[in-house]
Amino acid sequence: MEPVRPPRDKTFPSKARDESESPSRSHSRSSSLRRASFGSVKEDVDGIAQSFLDTKLSEDRSSDHSSAVNMAAAVDHLPEFCCPCGGFMGWKQIRLRGRKMSKSYGDLRLLGHRSSSTAWAWDTPIKRPIIQEVLVEPEQIQPRLSIEDLPVEVLVQIISYLAVELPPNGYTPRNVDLVSCLLTSRTLHSATLSVLYRNITIPHSVIFSKLLKHIVQFPALGTIVRRLDFSHFTSVGLGRTRQMNAEIQNLTTKTLMQCLDLLPNLMECLFQEHLETDIDAAVVRKIFADLPKLRAVDFCGCSSQAFSTGFLEAFTATSDIPNYLTQLKRLSLHECSGLSSAVFEKLLPRLINLTHLDLGRTQITETALLSLPDTARLTHLNLSKCLRLSGQQVVGFLKTHPAVNESLVYLNLMTDPSRYRLLEAEDVTALLPKLPSTLRSLNLNGARITSEHAPLLLPLTKHLEELGLSGAELSASDLNSFFVPPSSSEAAKLWQPPSLHYVDLSKVPSISLSTLFNPRVCVLVSSQSMPLEVIELSDKLITPLRDRTKSAKSNGWSLRELGRRGWYVREPTRIDTLAIDDGSRWWKMGARWWGMRKIPVTVGEVGGIYGHYMFKK
Repeated sequence: MEPVRPPRDKTFPSKARDESESPSRSHSRSSSLRRASFGSVKEDVDGIAQSFLDTKLSEDRSSDHSSAVNMAAAVDHLPEFCCPCGGFMGWKQIRLRGRKMSKSYGDLRLLGHRSSSTAWAWDTPIKRPIIQEVLVEPEQIQPRLSIEDLPVEVLVQIISYLAVELPPNGYTPRNVDLVSCLLTSRTLHSATLSVLYRNITIPHSVIFSKLLKHIVQFPALGTIVRRLDFSHFTSVGLGRTRQMNAEIQNLTTKTLMQCLDLLPNLMECLFQEHLETDIDAAVVRKIFADLPKLRAVDFCGCSSQAFSTGFLEAFTATSDIPNYLTQLKRLSLHECSGLSSAVFEKLLPRLINLTHLDLGRTQITETALLSLPDTARLTHLNLSKCLRLSGQQVVGFLKTHPAVNESLVYLNLMTDPSRYRLLEAEDVTALLPKLPSTLRSLNLNGARITSEHAPLLLPLTKHLEELGLSGAELSASDLNSFFVPPSSSEAAKLWQPPSLHYVDLSKVPSISLSTLFNPRVCVLVSSQSMPLEVIELSDKLITPLRDRTKSAKSNGWSLRELGRRGWYVREPTRIDTLAIDDGSRWWKMGARWWGMRKIPVTVGEVGGIYGHYMFKK
């Protein structure tokens, strides 16, 4: 099959740039008018947990960051390629002082000598040695294999290492290597197209418009797309408002529908609140009814009345959405607070193979929750801030429903007790002994937890890696019991070390700076608490801790902050030959840091508005 070749202008969705509105020029024109962007959070790779990048540019940025942006702008204006003049015969043939140098380093070093008067010998004839031809029998010639002889599947796997996910700001060049591979040969061109179009990230409407135009011209490219990602989508950075985007008409309900029609093999759709006005009943129906291979969909933050009305309309009695969505396994309606309970009663019974369900801050009811099919096997469940659920209903569901009582790995039951408390003391007592040993992350923030629950929490710390205890009425000695063996010799023999890497102690009354830094009272910031590396604290402690870390010497812990949240983080140390644990876990699906509050539905780097909902709120 002849490989589909893109147009000569190379306007690929990952590389496309609007010449009339260069991001670098747009930024310089509108930097003073930019509003704060939700899509500006990205994990930083520096070896220390809870390190993030907030890529919103401001006047107080450091010179290093400014130089990086300037460099990105400079790269945008570079020519497509560079080559020396016609007389250039190779760097090794350049003559200095009448002789050829053996190493390029020596060549360049000699150029710095002022005494050197030898100029470049571009056009000096070179005496080449006469090479005698030697005849070789055909059977003695060994065939040479090239990279193009590899199977296509292997080529795609190799080339995929060159792909770079879009940074939140969308300005820095990316996938330059992939564009080079496109121009190498037909074989590499075909394999590179699979990598380039497999996961499409849309940072703004101009890129979406170019993508749509491209796949309309070459429909075969649409069959390659497996992920359509709008998690980085924003009008910020182009100097446009939502009203201006609506007038430009690059991304509308009509164009979004047209794009989905051209992606028959789409497996993952990632939407968010900036698209809520463009998702109507027809789009919802298209997503759930006409994408047979769809396995993950995210509508994070879509809470407008238009979106909620269209979503319910798509699931009416006359809807052509199948009764069972067998392929769909991961669904996020995180903070889709406008959806009525009727939507969940119509949607959840269809999800017979569901594994990830994020219903944080929605109107889910017990009736809808119990309608989840018994065949589902949830590993990730988020019921945080669901005001229409009671503690007794949630505990009963978690204890008895086949979809959750033996498979959960991530469970978020966080609430704000100033507004509504989900779990009272008796609910916590009934729930803790019934939680499965498969659990790795448990968020009980806002639950009424007292010292009586410490013995019930202790067995969980042997397999939990994350534990949220915000507002718990636990003493320092209760917390110490998670990390210090009991004094009794018989009990010490049965002692198992904890697996906790993260604990949320914000708003815990017993925790103060004097308690935290007193090793006789609290062991949390000592070596005895290993492998604990992240302690989340409230603003009441973060503010004085910030001043303390500036003036005092490092005690092996650092302060990290992002948005409304703050963490005290143990600095990484290498033990013998063991590598530093970067926090990656299979159940985090690409995230590395601890304490995420939104369930990811795809495997990938954390960034954009999803990073905001995971770690900033």
